[in-house]
Amino acid sequence: MSASNSSKLFRVGRSLLGGLSNSAFAGSRPSSELTRLDFLSQQTRTFIQMRTNLKVVDNSGAKRVMCIQALKGDKGARLGDTIVASVKEAHMGGKVKKGDVCYAVVVRAAMQKGRCDGSEVKFDDNAVVLINKQGEPIGTRVFGPVPHELRRKKHLKILSLAEHIA
Repeated sequence: MSASNSSKLFRVGRSLLGGLSNSAFAGSRPSSELTRLDFLSQQTRTFIQMRTNLKVVDNSGAKRVMCIQALKGDKGARLGDTIVASVKEAHMGGKVKKGDVCYAVVVRAAMQKGRCDGSEVKFDDNAVVLINKQGEPIGTRVFGPVPHELRRKKHLKILSLAEHIA
């Protein structure tokens, strides 16, 4: 009985991936490899939530932070949202040290976000810019692309420091 359920699940997964038939892959790869490929292709990208590790893309001195709490939303943070984060790795001589708790704005998120014109924006990594309690960036430069959705969230200073606005 469990074998028939797994084969039904396999067929449903294949139909979601473009309607490819089972026979198209049967001769070229073993079935165990097929199920691993199906699992990897169906992984979803989620909100930035508690204990998510994020890359820091400014010159404040931090390399990597871990999200402690998303300040808005039940599920987690998205592009432009403010989070509370703990510094996990830092450069020597930077403005922030390892173990410091600070605020950060999410400037790149792997989860896709729809735009008004119907397009969707998503990035390869999750990245933040560290800010102080007044909402001003701690660093003086922002590296990499930054979405223009930050304009609606009133993070104009981050947009002015960014190299590239996506």
